[in-house]
Amino acid sequence: MLSEKAYLARTENKAALWYPQSKKQWLAVLSRADELFYGGSAGGGKSDLVIGLAIELHQHSAIFRRVYPNLKEIIRRAREIIGREGDENKSEKLWTLTDGRTIEFGAVQYEDNKKDWQGRPHDLKAFDEITEFTETQFEFICGWNRTTDPNQRVRIVVTGNPPTDDSGSWVVRRWGAWLDKNHPYPAKAGELRWYATVNGKEQECENGDSFVVDNETIFPRSRTFIPARLEDNPYYASDNRYRSVLQSLPEPLRSQLLYGDFDASSIPDPFQIIPTAWVRQAQKRWMEMDRPTTKITAAGLDPSRGGMDKTALALRYDTWFDEVKSWPGIVAKDGPTVAEFVRQVLDKAEPLYINVDVAGIGSSVYDSLSPMYANVYPFNGAEASEYRDRSGKLKMRNKRAEMYWRMRDVLDPENGEDVALPPDTELLADLCSAKYKLTTSGVLVEEKEQIKERIGRSPDIGEAVMMANMNNSLGWAKDLGKVKDFVSKWK
Repeated sequence: MLSEKAYLARTENKAALWYPQSKKQWLAVLSRADELFYGGSAGGGKSDLVIGLAIELHQHSAIFRRVYPNLKEIIRRAREIIGREGDENKSEKLWTLTDGRTIEFGAVQYEDNKKDWQGRPHDLKAFDEITEFTETQFEFICGWNRTTDPNQRVRIVVTGNPPTDDSGSWVVRRWGAWLDKNHPYPAKAGELRWYATVNGKEQECENGDSFVVDNETIFPRSRTFIPARLEDNPYYASDNRYRSVLQSLPEPLRSQLLYGDFDASSIPDPFQIIPTAWVRQAQKRWMEMDRPTTKITAAGLDPSRGGMDKTALALRYDTWFDEVKSWPGIVAKDGPTVAEFVRQVLDKAEPLYINVDVAGIGSSVYDSLSPMYANVYPFNGAEASEYRDRSGKLKMRNKRAEMYWRMRDVLDPENGEDVALPPDTELLADLCSAKYKLTTSGVLVEEKEQIKERIGRSPDIGEAVMMANMNNSLGWAKDLGKVKDFVSKWK
């Protein structure tokens, strides 16, 4: 029987193939969490844990790394532990143990590689170095975390160090109760918290009891985080050679890998348009401010391209941005539907302008929304731009580059406008994910598809916020008489 109790008996009888090497690994083995994040600093025995769990406590396991070359060391270690107690199919990257249990090793290098694992059940899904994966890869593959054996434990285990760039910030958001220092209800290491997705949005639950929403019974899943440190690994704790390697690293990598510091700031890419620190300052400002009592200044709407993309609506009150409203692409399926969603949010409010991205179904949204509100304006990212950065040296190649650079300019701590942004890690990643390059015709922002490939989703939330920030750049405000007439009525 594959249970923790049976495993304890095997360890006592010296019959186990793998033994935890630290108290932290024991806590991970015995944790009842449906989703366990075990990690922090380098050298904490993370990879060994997932191999051990697969060998000792699960019937059918899958262990993932983002790229295949990084699987080689895990496969080598599994070969070392299993020895003659199983057969290895090297071409299939599959171990079959003598009792018929299986362990698969897989790489998910590209976003679409996740589909290779569709419909393939495993009672253990393990992701080594989770911050290298996109959120959509993780969620999709975990959809088949199941078994037909009622006595078999089913769980997800991930390991990793703090993310080195904003593409991994979704991990901090998912385990925010343990990792986010600004979380309103922080959790202790190993403490269980329960979560459920209701109407497309995840929410924390008081406990693991099921509840009913719209005639559907919802069953929350538990989650926890157990920190692993270098000193938890007896092989490294007594040998300071690896510690000296970590100590020699430059900051913030030193703090991230040596201490598992999730608060350490990553080194910015020189071609990252919006600095991460600027967005964090704006989010800190938001938490220190009260909600404005002024009317809505502007709205930015980024309609989805269907599928998993979101339709996102951002509302701005002068320099204060509200939490972004969003709807999954599967329900925001056409222009009239999206227009009605917007109407339900705005109701009788009349923003000074509503900027709508007209790419994809956006043109239909624009046509449907225009009769409802007086100041709906199309945003075409490919349209040429005359905007220059504050220095006057950088010209934008198109409106999309202008949108990003205007957001950068207002967030500038020295010369910006004290913008306040909601403390959302998805928004943080969206705003900070884009890179640029200089061309003879001006600044060019990388294509949205490139960003999607890197972060695993469309940066819809961030683009809605940036469109709400576009101010008078869409052309309508050049008619000064129209502006004055409208403003007088609005007041």
